Amino acid sequence: MKSKDEVDDMFKLVKEIGGKIVKEPQMVAWGGYSGYFQDPDGYYWEIAYADDWYFDENDMLIIDF
Repeated sequence: MKSKDEVDDMFKLVKEIGGKIVKEPQMVAWGGYSGYFQDPDGYYWEIAYADDWYFDENDMLIIDF
């Protein structure tokens, strides 16, 4: 996600469509903002954001080591 608001909006959608919130979004030790949910099939997902993340022209996260 590209902002904390996008993370929060996605969690609202997850709740609306029946996903189970495992951990509400919050600031985390690695400096980002994230939360976890479980989908109806039982899979766990993280939705996250960090101020220092960069995206390419296709909105793909750039991972630079």
